[in-house]
Amino acid sequence: MTDTIGVLGPGTGATGLVGRRRRWLRWAALGGGLLSLVTVGIGLAVYAKLDGNITPDHDAAAELARYEKERPTSLVRGARNILLIGSDSRAGDGNGKYGRDSGTERSDTTILLHLAADRRSATGVSLPRDLMVDVPGCRRPDGSRSAPLFAMFNYAFQQGGSACTIRTVEMLTDIRIDHHMVVDFHGFKDMVDAVDGVEVCLAEPVDDREAGLRLPAGKVTLDGEQALGYVRARKSLGNGSDTARMDRQQRFLGALVNKVQSNDVLLNPVKLYPVLDAATSSLTTDPALASLRGLYELVRGMRDIPTERVQFLTVPRESYAHNANRDQLVEPDAARLFARLRADAPVVVSEEVPVPEEIPVQGDSVAQSSEVRHNYGYEFDGKAAAEHSAAPSPVPTFRGNTAAEDACG
Repeated sequence: MTDTIGVLGPGTGATGLVGRRRRWLRWAALGGGLLSLVTVGIGLAVYAKLDGNITPDHDAAAELARYEKERPTSLVRGARNILLIGSDSRAGDGNGKYGRDSGTERSDTTILLHLAADRRSATGVSLPRDLMVDVPGCRRPDGSRSAPLFAMFNYAFQQGGSACTIRTVEMLTDIRIDHHMVVDFHGFKDMVDAVDGVEVCLAEPVDDREAGLRLPAGKVTLDGEQALGYVRARKSLGNGSDTARMDRQQRFLGALVNKVQSNDVLLNPVKLYPVLDAATSSLTTDPALASLRGLYELVRGMRDIPTERVQFLTVPRESYAHNANRDQLVEPDAARLFARLRADAPVVVSEEVPVPEEIPVQGDSVAQSSEVRHNYGYEFDGKAAAEHSAAPSPVPTFRGNTAAEDACG
């Protein structure tokens, strides 16, 4: 026995095997710990980068706090109303090609997004930039204050930025805006590129030099640059009206939502990171949303909404009585829409409701407005309303589309 131990040497028996195993376990534990630290470090670095991408809109928060007593109150706990503002700023990287940077931003696109309290539906309402509205007195970037004015809707953003736009929307709709987001051209392009493009369907080829857009007819996957031209073009697509442009923007947003959900982007970290990076890099929000935690809490409640319950529409509008190139609300239809959103009541959209022609109202504007409402399906009017007054009020249907609809059929 002694000779055997001498031949094997000390530590080569059962005791040596146990010692080597313990040393291996210690090294494995140390390596695992280091790997965990590296993983956590990378995670923290990624979090810090994405978190730092978002610009908090402290000026807007201070301005809104100044007018808190004038603002509407929320009626339904848990429902959220978010104002999405697309800025036409040329100041960002790569934005100069879209025009000269005058130093004044305007709201190129504005959408009021309503999230139902149960998070089973989302409704985006486009507000035309040429809509004639009452704009309150607002604080300008230089610290001076503008006087209240009846003007085009996008004048509010030009005069007083997001705070002025929010106050204008709240005066118009009596809906409390809980959050807001402002994104410029560059951020929009990056977002589309991050999901590897978005598919649209074109009835005919497009050749628009001003929009920098040359596309064939049929199904086309647009990259970020092409998508920006597509949603901004007016002369080469549709009938050249802002209504047609808003319809196209709504369809594109629906296709974008569909792309994100169908590709499992929200569940795949490899796919999710570039989307988050793009979405946050050119984003300015209210302070409550200006962090990954704030955005996560918002997105978490939206990720399970089926695409057929994500819907888009344009506020009921018609040509302004005194200027064919401006818009005015169709009442009481717009008020009915706002009331339903305010009460978190269902809103139904359909493509079958025709669009009012963009022509100036002449003669008896009240009578013509009533005729437009009757003809375009917003409500029954006059004698028809009296005949149906005894029947239960149906859920009104507004012209629009859902993210589940395929424009190519």
